[in-house]
Amino acid sequence: MKFAKLALGMLVIGIWLGPSGLYAQRQAIDVSRSSVKIRVFKSGMFSAFAHDHEIQAPIDGGEIDSSANPSVQLRMDARKIRVLDPEISVASRADIQRTMEGAEVLDVEHFPEISYHSIAIVTTGAGHWEVRGNLNMHGKNQPVAVSVSLEGGHYRGSASFKQSHFGITPIRIAGGAIKVKDEVKIEFDIVPAQ
Repeated sequence: MKFAKLALGMLVIGIWLGPSGLYAQRQAIDVSRSSVKIRVFKSGMFSAFAHDHEIQAPIDGGEIDSSANPSVQLRMDARKIRVLDPEISVASRADIQRTMEGAEVLDVEHFPEISYHSIAIVTTGAGHWEVRGNLNMHGKNQPVAVSVSLEGGHYRGSASFKQSHFGITPIRIAGGAIKVKDEVKIEFDIVPAQ
């Protein structure tokens, strides 16, 4: 009889906590299966002569906490970020890479780590959330909201932010006739470790 009462009590607690509370745990991010892409777009009067940039940012580490107080955190090494841009020459890609790593943009020598830490996670539907947190980049810590959905065990989503909020002046060429837009877009696919 005591066992039946204990089992019933645990069932009530499990229902009250919900499925995420019942199986709550901290999980490391599987860095080998997770990815972050950054998209930087062109603008300006002669933007037809320029191109958008696609950048790969490998995740160095982080974790997802699915407890009653959910959270997410991740880290990237700015020195490992790579310009993909397959439609341009190797030499042009190398020039863009140097500019991105240099003092004008990321300044990876002085600011080698990029991190994101959630502050609040709000459910927006079944398997959908808005994650509000702080992005630390280029020596600045700024709020960034992220839309996230769970699809086949992968947390996928996107966010946008302005480079200028992090003290980065978007690159301009020919007096601004060709320039990079201030707003960049991040797309991610995060897989929890098994």
